[in-house]
Amino acid sequence: MAFTSLSLLSARSGVLGGDLAIDLGTANTLVYARGRGIMLNEPSVVAVDTNSKAVVAVGVDAKRMIGRTPGHIKAVRPLQDGVIADYDITAEMLRYFVRKVMRHRSVFTGPRVVVCVPSGITGVEQRAVSESTYAAGARRVHIISEPMAAAIGAGLPINQPSGSMIVDIGGGTTEVAVLALGGIVASTSLRVAGNALDTAIVDHVRDNFALLIGERTAEELKITLGSAFPVAGPQRAEIRGRDAGSGLPRNVAITGEQLRQAIEAPIVRIVTAIRMTLDRCPPELAGDLVSRGIVLTGGGALLRGLAARVQHEIGIPVVVAERPLDSVVLGTGTVVEHFEQLQKVVVDGPRR
Repeated sequence: MAFTSLSLLSARSGVLGGDLAIDLGTANTLVYARGRGIMLNEPSVVAVDTNSKAVVAVGVDAKRMIGRTPGHIKAVRPLQDGVIADYDITAEMLRYFVRKVMRHRSVFTGPRVVVCVPSGITGVEQRAVSESTYAAGARRVHIISEPMAAAIGAGLPINQPSGSMIVDIGGGTTEVAVLALGGIVASTSLRVAGNALDTAIVDHVRDNFALLIGERTAEELKITLGSAFPVAGPQRAEIRGRDAGSGLPRNVAITGEQLRQAIEAPIVRIVTAIRMTLDRCPPELAGDLVSRGIVLTGGGALLRGLAARVQHEIGIPVVVAERPLDSVVLGTGTVVEHFEQLQKVVVDGPRR
């Protein structure tokens, strides 16, 4: 097809700076380059020297510093709940990632960039994303909503008149949407997702075991032992932390049932958001979903037993996308590859 040869030509020549798709996530940022696929997947973390305000490390190197830095080095996440909390640091992070992807290319102008954002983002927050991307060197910025990108990346037939439902559970937000005829019919953007599960684990361990643990330990617990529904597999784990009273290191054992209780509140909020979105869906499309089911994407989709829990609560089939961690950036990348055919699903970001 014509656009395939065009994308390959663009990738080889680099005359126009190439096109990039960016999944700017609270936990991780992924970058897809036109004609080359996913080129970068790194934590959305920046280490900053608080004395000089200089950026010390970005991405993987910065995440390794969380909880291990001297007093004047601070590892920060510039995005909170899916939106930019620190404009300047976000711009620095994006600039680093874009240069890392484009470093082997001879370009005369910056790339055209399609960035995905939560569907519930405000106009001010959307402008912050656009401005940060321009500051990173983009020549043109387009915005796509996260559930639309996730649906495209998961292979859902978004252009058909029948309905499809996507639930994208990222680090900062959970995006729930019903799509049909190339648009979003009903959606809910909930600022409760993977990070909220980690926080709930930290709080539960502190309150019930008088043990202080960090977010990295909580995330490891969630991945290895956490579940949203009774499942087979590991049912007990040892965790190490600092005693809240004495301040000394201590180990405790925690069971899968205790961990399930810890994350129950955010799981209930996610299930409620799915039910609310279905309640706003036209009856004809709701009927389609009974046979097509719900597709889960995002890192949260990998939580053990979550698909079974949602299916049990909602009463319709639930499946996890083939590549849940990559669905959003793959969908955004598909728009970049076939921009002329899919440009109706994006909006132009505010110009600088």
